[in-house]
Amino acid sequence: MAEWLYEAGIGETRAALVEDGAIVEARIERDDEGPRVGAVVAARLVEAGRGGKGALAQLDWPGEPAAMLTGLPRATSTGARIIVEITRMALSERGRDKPARARMAEPGAPLGDGPDLAAQIAASGLPVATLHPAGSDRLEEAGWSELIDNVRTGHWAFAGGALWVDATPAMVLIDIDGEGDPLALARTGAAEAAAVIRRCGIGGSIGIDFPSLPGRAERQAIDAAVDTALPPPFERTAVNGFGFMQIVRRRDRASLIEQICLDPVRTDAALLLRQGERATGTGTLTLTARPAVIDHIAARPDWIDLLQQRSGRAVRLAADAAVKGTGHAQ
Repeated sequence: MAEWLYEAGIGETRAALVEDGAIVEARIERDDEGPRVGAVVAARLVEAGRGGKGALAQLDWPGEPAAMLTGLPRATSTGARIIVEITRMALSERGRDKPARARMAEPGAPLGDGPDLAAQIAASGLPVATLHPAGSDRLEEAGWSELIDNVRTGHWAFAGGALWVDATPAMVLIDIDGEGDPLALARTGAAEAAAVIRRCGIGGSIGIDFPSLPGRAERQAIDAAVDTALPPPFERTAVNGFGFMQIVRRRDRASLIEQICLDPVRTDAALLLRQGERATGTGTLTLTARPAVIDHIAARPDWIDLLQQRSGRAVRLAADAAVKGTGHAQ
């Protein structure tokens, strides 16, 4: 039976939907990512736009982030105080950031932060198991570290082939690579690509490059395979003569790929703190990592305080330029 595993870590919360011992969906919610989808926030209009397009609001939120706004009444003037509802979180892409999207909130809507990760997975109606550092590491048993490594490298192996996944500013590209019968490889690749899309919460525009299939019936079989494997809603093109299919899914938050690959320092800091929570022994707990990771943690003393509370040990940070990857806690 499917079950959510939920862990309130330091600096981020994480959840994995596990079926038959494997992760089929994974989520990370990080501190300071900005207002969540569904948050109702006070704001100030800074640009009214034209014809209902291009309006920009400055949110009453730490850091005063901006949000692109729709549904603005025509009579609203620049500088006006308004209440908005977040419909898409702010996104980071390679080389650029995208502000959140919002719409005018319903009259009288109370201000609120929107459902957090715990509330989102509870709303699925599936069982939720809350994990603790002192308990067994069920996330790791389900393949959490392997999942992170797959995302980092963009390489997802399967019997007879592999996927190469890259998040570009235009779209997420998935290349199906392998040997043998092209139709068999394309069928397997369709199921594997759909699984990665679901597992990593990939939204927006997605391109899948299948092995070239000259026959129309073969291409239609791959269209059907994607429709069967990928949970709706989504829109797609048919596989063309060059083996390419484009899929469009709703995108209201960053995917796991964007979170991990576009902010590697934060990723390693969270993983190192997770190691620290689960480290055994007594005496001072030393976190050792490359300087950028240590600096990131040192700039957030509340994280260090929380780790000391959870571990019952004094925490020391050690920067070592020779350390690669996440580092270690001991």
